Amino acid sequence: MEALKNTKNDPIIDALFRAGVHYGYARSRRHPSVKPYIFTSKNKTDIFDLEKTKDLLEKSKELLKNLGREGKQVLFVGSKHEALPFVRKAAEALGMPYVAGRWVGGTLTNFSVIRARIDKLLLLREQREAGELAAKYTKKEQLMIDREIARLENLFAGLVSLKSLPTAIVAIDPGKEYIVVSEARKTGVTVVALAGSDCDLSLVNYPVVGNDASSQSIALFLETMASSYQEGQKRSA
Repeated sequence: MEALKNTKNDPIIDALFRAGVHYGYARSRRHPSVKPYIFTSKNKTDIFDLEKTKDLLEKSKELLKNLGREGKQVLFVGSKHEALPFVRKAAEALGMPYVAGRWVGGTLTNFSVIRARIDKLLLLREQREAGELAAKYTKKEQLMIDREIARLENLFAGLVSLKSLPTAIVAIDPGKEYIVVSEARKTGVTVVALAGSDCDLSLVNYPVVGNDASSQSIALFLETMASSYQEGQKRSA
């Protein structure tokens, strides 16, 4: 652990250490693909080699910079409670779509159907705001429509700006988001993910090994990805 604490000469590794990115799960949960990135185990808990985490982070940052420079769309995804506010914050800072909560199956693989449901949400919102629903329906019917709008908003509010398949997805915990990763692989969407020690890194294009259960670690990862995208945007201006 002393090697991990000697971070004064590297501000990036220092930031990773302070955010607790080096903590993995119990050694018994370790996926074989993560073994090369483990520094040691302490009290049966895996500890990541932050030098290697930094290398992976730099590759992901470069990808996000390029996407920002090219103006490509990135979808931010996370259903863990710890990740929800940071997923929304990162996406909204860039004006990008997001799923902070339940992933609806088929969002990528059956996108035309999902887009139709998003368009239905937008239409119902527009009709309600224009007073058309009040003119056409009884109060009871309006109440039912309001409930439908709320249901659609819960599922798709963050996806309104997604007009076509995104170029990339930035996700938290690809093990938990295995459906997201599977759909991305089938549709050719690049996946960047903060991956804990229990994740199969072979399924992710740009894994960043680290603590995917800590709010601080998740926030640092997402802020870094968003900042990298913004840097790319500035270079293209």
